Amino acid sequence: MLDTHLLQAFVAVAETLHFGRAADRLERAQSVVSRQIRELEQQLGTQLLRRGRRSAVSLTDAGDALLSESRTALAQLDRAAVAARRAGRGELGRLAIGYVASAALTGVLPVALTAFRTARPDVAVELSALDTPRQLAALADGSLDLGFLRPRSSYPEGLDMLVVHREGWLLAVSDRHRLAHGKVTPVTLAGERFVLPQFDEQDGFEEHLGSLARLGDFHPGPVLRVRDFITAITLAAAGYGIALVPRSVTTLSLAGVVYRPIDDYAASAELAVVWRRNNGSAALRAFVERLRGSALR
Repeated sequence: MLDTHLLQAFVAVAETLHFGRAADRLERAQSVVSRQIRELEQQLGTQLLRRGRRSAVSLTDAGDALLSESRTALAQLDRAAVAARRAGRGELGRLAIGYVASAALTGVLPVALTAFRTARPDVAVELSALDTPRQLAALADGSLDLGFLRPRSSYPEGLDMLVVHREGWLLAVSDRHRLAHGKVTPVTLAGERFVLPQFDEQDGFEEHLGSLARLGDFHPGPVLRVRDFITAITLAAAGYGIALVPRSVTTLSLAGVVYRPIDDYAASAELAVVWRRNNGSAALRAFVERLRGSALR
């Protein structure tokens, strides 16, 4: 493999056709440039330059052929160096981001992406809508770099978490339901069937429903478990049950549903970002630092 310094010396001499001017351009001693040209010719086994005591320096056919390729090679090396530096600063690369629907509905995700794209437009972002359990699995196996999800009481080894948003809870009920009008408190929810946008877990919304039931001194009974808020609200609108939902879902314009505040229930729904602690991506670090700057204290 040819040494970059040798190619730089050759291109400088070939373009100036003068060893002294080439040395000045490179900020090297003329003797060093002459030695480097001789070394390059030895490595290639052919003469690249014609040198005469009275005649100007000129290129041989081999030198002419090498000049074009050397310019291309050096330009490519420069581009590679620039790309590496930019990637090291988090200005290039790729981020795989997962999110729950609330991250979009609250505006947290769009705002974060807008700020990041403005600061680092050349970082490719791949978004995947995933529930919290699947995000945690994808973060653990490395297929996701960062996830916007609902916080958990514990996380797989090697993950870090930052809470970025809090919002109040509402009750989604059919507009024909008895709770569609009048005051709603935890006590008034006794005997109701709940539609729960969660499955096979005890964390998250299961915990919030449990705390609401304790405040109202009732047992929630059998719940209808679904995989997303839209399904939960749709079933609530149709009268299959009532759903405890974060306030941000009111941005969804679904027919037949009413959102009611719950008096005497001050709990909040949190949104967090989670990422792998050992992820070496500079783009990820830059994204997280931006989130830290606006995170809840």
